[in-house]
Amino acid sequence: MTSISHPLETPHKNMAPSGVGGLDDVLSGGFTPNRTYLLEGVPGSGKTTMALQFLLEGARRGEPVLYVTLSETEEELRGVAASHDWTLDGVNVRQLLASEESLRSDDQYTMFHPSEVELGETTKAVLADVERIKPARVVFDSLSELRLLAGNPLRYRRQILALKQFFAGRNCTVLLLDDLTTAANDLQVQSIAHGVLRLEQRYPEYGSERRRLLVIKYRGVAFRGGYHDCVITRAGLVVFPRLIAAEHRPTATMEKLPSGIEQLDSLLGGGIERGTSTLVVGAAGTGKSTLAGQFVASAAARGQKAAMFIFDESINTLLTRNSGLGIDLHRHIAAGQVTIQQIDPAELTPGQFVHNIRRAVEQDQASIVVIDSLNGYLNAMPEEHYLIVQLHELLTYLGQASVATLLIGAQQGLVGSQMTTPVDASYLADSVILMRYFETRGELRQAISVVKKRGGAHERSIREFRLEKGRISVGPPLKEFRGVLTGVPALEQGADPLH
Repeated sequence: MTSISHPLETPHKNMAPSGVGGLDDVLSGGFTPNRTYLLEGVPGSGKTTMALQFLLEGARRGEPVLYVTLSETEEELRGVAASHDWTLDGVNVRQLLASEESLRSDDQYTMFHPSEVELGETTKAVLADVERIKPARVVFDSLSELRLLAGNPLRYRRQILALKQFFAGRNCTVLLLDDLTTAANDLQVQSIAHGVLRLEQRYPEYGSERRRLLVIKYRGVAFRGGYHDCVITRAGLVVFPRLIAAEHRPTATMEKLPSGIEQLDSLLGGGIERGTSTLVVGAAGTGKSTLAGQFVASAAARGQKAAMFIFDESINTLLTRNSGLGIDLHRHIAAGQVTIQQIDPAELTPGQFVHNIRRAVEQDQASIVVIDSLNGYLNAMPEEHYLIVQLHELLTYLGQASVATLLIGAQQGLVGSQMTTPVDASYLADSVILMRYFETRGELRQAISVVKKRGGAHERSIREFRLEKGRISVGPPLKEFRGVLTGVPALEQGADPLH
C-alpha cells in the first residue's frame, strides 16, 4: 500500500487531534476534549483502525490512553496494529470479553446501574484501570456487546449515560465504537453522544470497495458536512475532505500561457489564461492529448510547473507519442517541472483524485493541470449524476488558485455532425477547443477551432491541424471550404483546393 500525505491544514490548539489524515480538517481541528463520541460503521469499515490511530496520537503526545475491548482480544488488536507497522507501546489494553453464562442469564449485571453501582468483577477491574491510569483518551469497543448484556433498551440507555458521566468527571475523551450488528440506527446513543461519526463501505459492480465518512452530529463545532471519501492504507485510515471551493481565497491573475506554436496562439488570442479552464473536445486520434502536452512542455520550458492526470493511456505511451512529435516531456519530468500520474478509475475514489490535484497545486505549485480525460473521470464516479457538481467545484477551486486547467473530452464517433460526448461540460469550461476530422481529395485531415473563450478575443476561423514530420503544425484558416465541421466539406466556388 502507498502512504498518502495528510492535508495541509493544521488542527486548532485547543482540540484533541484525531491522528487520522484529513479528519481533523473535517472536524475543524479535531475532537473537543473531555467529551464522548460515537463512531458507527459496519464490520470492516475501518473503526478499529481509526480508534487505534486516535489512541496512538495521544500516546505520541505523552497522554495515557486505554483501549477497552468487549469484542476483540488483545492479540487481535496487536495484529491489526502490526498490519500497519504500528506497535501498541504506550497503549493500555483491557479485555472485557463476556462469558457465555453472562449472556444466557436474565439477571446478569449491567455495567452501570443508576440506583446501585453493582459491577461484575471484570468491570470493576476496568474501572480500577481508569482510576489507576487516569487516561486522557479511551476507546470502548463495542456497544453491540453492551446491548446484549443490558437486555432491554432502558437499561442500555442508562448504561451509556452512566459511562458518559463516569468518564466526563475524569477528563477523558471517549470514543465509543458501534458495529451496527444489532441495531441499524441507534438514535438513543446518538442523542447522548457529543459527536457522531459514521464510516460507510460500499461495493461497486466493478473495482475495489469504496469507503466514506459522514459526520452526523458535532455539538458546538462548525464541521465540514457531507460525505468524505476515505481509504485504508499501510499508514492507516486516510480521509479526503470534500472540496469546498468557497473556502479558498481567489488570487487575481490572468497571465496568458502560450503554446509556443504561433498559429495556434493566434487562434486562441495569445494562448490559454491562468485561472481559466479549457475543454478540448473531439474524436479519438484528433490530437487532443498532444495539444495538451504541447502546452505543458511550453510552460515547463518557461520554468513553470505542470501536473498531468491521465486515465486512458499509459505514461509510457504518452511520453513516446509526444516525443515523436518533438515534445520532450522526459526532460521536464527529470527536472521536476512536470508530474504525470496514471489514474486507475477502478481503484481511486473521486475524493482521493481531488486530493492529488490539490497537492499538485498547493505543494508543487503547478500552474497547469491536465485531466485526460473526462470520460475516465466519469468512470471513476460511483454516482455519475453528481459528476458535474463535483467537477464544477473542482474547476472553481483551480480557477481561484490561478491554475490553467485543460480538460480532454473524447467524443463518440469519428466523422459527421452527430457526434456526442458522454458528459456535457462545455458550459462549465471558460474555453472550448473543437477538434474534428474532415475529408477532402480522398484524404482524412484534422481541423481545429475555438468555439468559446471567456478570457478574451479569439479567432473565429477554422484551421487545419497536422501531426506529421515530427512536429505539430497549424495551418492558415480553411477559407476554401464550407461545412468543415460536418466532416464532409464542400469547396467554395472558385477556390483552390488544399495541396
